[in-house]
Amino acid sequence: MIWELSRYKLSLDMPLVMGILNITPDSFSDGRKFFQPQQAIDRAFQIVKEGADIIDIGAESTRPGAQSVTPDEEWGRLKEVLPELCSNLKIPISLDTRHFEVARRGMECGVSIINDVSCARDSQLLQEVAKSGVGYVLMHSRGEPSHMMKEARYDQVEVEVLEELQSGLDRCFNHKINKEKICIDPGFGFAKTPQDSLRLFHHLSKFNGLDYPLLIGVSRKRMLREIVGDSEEGLKMASVAAALVAVQNGANILRVHDVRDTKIALKALQTVSNGLRPSSI
Repeated sequence: MIWELSRYKLSLDMPLVMGILNITPDSFSDGRKFFQPQQAIDRAFQIVKEGADIIDIGAESTRPGAQSVTPDEEWGRLKEVLPELCSNLKIPISLDTRHFEVARRGMECGVSIINDVSCARDSQLLQEVAKSGVGYVLMHSRGEPSHMMKEARYDQVEVEVLEELQSGLDRCFNHKINKEKICIDPGFGFAKTPQDSLRLFHHLSKFNGLDYPLLIGVSRKRMLREIVGDSEEGLKMASVAAALVAVQNGANILRVHDVRDTKIALKALQTVSNGLRPSSI
């Protein structure tokens, strides 16, 4: 399988690792750590050094309960960082945004992917993506971040998420986004309780039937915190373990905080599964 971006064609024969860079004061795991422009730029180069295949940059926290920021405020956090990274990094840059103005400016800088947590609800954003030819991540969610958990009401979460993603795909096609540009994300934690997310994860293989690249982002999320607690080491181990299970159930792209650990674990999984001769990491 190939995921076609504006400047890259990514082979998905092997799982890819998407490193997370949050330029926010309030993200659930690493808020404010990389809030200053130079901190963010330095962290991006570190993520590349750790082996990331893609970097996903976000400047608005969309965790459950987060307050919205204006597009101008979101872009203010990005405007010194994105041009620098787009000019100097040799891997695709994904921009995590649900605002068409921010997406448009990011694409003008050279980002290759728009990671849209709104489940394709903004027609202007879809129009911008269709015009640009960048890759597009369609992520399932309901409502606004500030009150999304009020929408966490499901009879069969895996069935309803699949149906709502299909509706999002229909909106993408209506706006002329090419099928080859689209990747899907079930949206773990977005308008989903930890129990919803765990059930959704258990049924992950059902998403293979959509025949799109599958992106999974469970790194350090509440569904894992409910299992192992809040210690950084425990969350790292749980996140890597969940990433490996996701790959075994069809995930093509893993959105993670701990890039190096995930890459090492993937290499070990490949070697053990295929009976290959080990090589140095």
